[in-house]
Amino acid sequence: MKPLTSPDVKEMHAWFRMKIPKKIVVAGAICAAVLFLFYNQNQVHIPKVTYLFRTCNDDQPQKETSTNMFGNDPTEIDLMVEKIFQKVDQLIPKVTLQDLNRATSGEMTEATIMNPKDKYCIGNQLHVKVQAYDYLGEMKTFGGDYLRARIYSPATNSSASGNITDFNNGTYLVNFTLFWEGNVHISILLMHPSEAVSALWRARNQGFQNIKYTGNFTSATEYVNSECNFKLDTEDEICQYVDQRDNEAFYCVKPPNFPCEALTHMNSVNRNHTYLSEAEQQLLQRSNIGVEISQMLKPVDVLSCSRAQKAHTEKCSLGKYYPIPSGYFSYNRWNPIHCKMSMFTENETLKNFLTGKKLFLIGDSTVRQYVRHFAEVLKIVDYFNHTEDEMQSWQKTLLAINLEKFIYVQWKKHTFPFVSQTFYSIKEDAYMARQIDQIGGGVNTIIVLTMGQHFRPFSFRIFIKTAINVRKAVERLFIRSPRTKVIIKEENVRDMDISMERFSDFHGHVQYLILRKIFDGLNVGFVDTLDMTVAYASHVIHPPVEVLENIISMSFTQAS
Repeated sequence: MKPLTSPDVKEMHAWFRMKIPKKIVVAGAICAAVLFLFYNQNQVHIPKVTYLFRTCNDDQPQKETSTNMFGNDPTEIDLMVEKIFQKVDQLIPKVTLQDLNRATSGEMTEATIMNPKDKYCIGNQLHVKVQAYDYLGEMKTFGGDYLRARIYSPATNSSASGNITDFNNGTYLVNFTLFWEGNVHISILLMHPSEAVSALWRARNQGFQNIKYTGNFTSATEYVNSECNFKLDTEDEICQYVDQRDNEAFYCVKPPNFPCEALTHMNSVNRNHTYLSEAEQQLLQRSNIGVEISQMLKPVDVLSCSRAQKAHTEKCSLGKYYPIPSGYFSYNRWNPIHCKMSMFTENETLKNFLTGKKLFLIGDSTVRQYVRHFAEVLKIVDYFNHTEDEMQSWQKTLLAINLEKFIYVQWKKHTFPFVSQTFYSIKEDAYMARQIDQIGGGVNTIIVLTMGQHFRPFSFRIFIKTAINVRKAVERLFIRSPRTKVIIKEENVRDMDISMERFSDFHGHVQYLILRKIFDGLNVGFVDTLDMTVAYASHVIHPPVEVLENIISMSFTQAS
């Protein structure tokens, strides 16, 4: 096959689109959902779309365009939540799995290089066509499969993610930018077939029975446990824990002889429950997750051709984010392709940057890694009053300080939904929006937020509402203290051998896309941890230190 020219690629796009049957509306394009999230003309501009699980737009970053996007009335927020949810729901593939053999098969699906060459140059594009087939070897006629693509060179620890276009007819085009020279390998994974994507979305929003919360009610002489959740189907008396301003709520069955105020601790466990059929559960077994569909593709050779990547002089700053791929790894260092990132890996560099600053980390254990890295690995701060008891373990607030440099670092978990098998205190924390309200802010204050992993098992409406309320809290913060630095650490990928129904990366990817749209227009930083961990193939909930150091460096580059 001859190499493709630019007109060839355009013709290929047109040919793919001609294959789309008119009666098939593949609603699985999550990225397309973003187009409709804020459709009104007086709201935020939406970038162009390519693939259902990628954000794609022009090379120009998104910039500050508006504030107070969602109003202040709780009812108004609920209406916006429902509006966003319904528009996303309408665009999810609604595929009923009747025969497992008709699902997309990673082993049968084919990947072909569309512009093969003996040698490529740095900066060239590599185009790979993916044609989906089912287990019977029949060509798929609709899209919606959840793919993940990357290129990598083990010799130099180099890697980057790929940009995927879904033509909604069973055909996909994966575009890779060749950022470095050497022998470059190609990896394209079928994470979930469209049939599993449809099932995961339906199951996520069907109810609250997959995870059981237990609340611990305590008095001076005794304690008792009681069932809690976002919704309880019971005739028993209920304790309602409602934030009236933000309209967020959690409920517990009220134990006899205990007031509702006696609730002090909480834990959660996976129930022996599923909203999936037996066939759908089979699709989500580990052997069907992350199946390599590019094993027949040979590595390509890339030469410099005097085209070394241009060095950027403008540092990565607030108020901008970029489409995937937003950067690449080389020798384990992340290189953003639109701006310059400074490395904050040396003790003195970090201490000098943090001198006189307050760093507030709010979210889950993936942002808790920051303070643990500073205190336990680099030892630039010391924990203050770091003790545990039988009711408080890893979820306890962490405070670390450096008295000589006046460094203050604090991690606090977000509250409901917080998933943990061990009991944790609910008295020392609040909803993330309330925690932000309690921070005075200032030029020497940095706030790093993350939300996502613990939201995956619950209705998407809960995530939307939390994100909106957090945005509104950041708006209030900027009114009273506009020089405060706020960084959004986005979701990273995680393990493939966990309960997919509850914690699949599909759920995280939907949240990742929507979070960017909700925070668009604010002068906050975005750390594209999803792009980093896909590129690195870091399939663990807590990225390794090589990735973590780059996440921290990107955070502090934007905050400097």
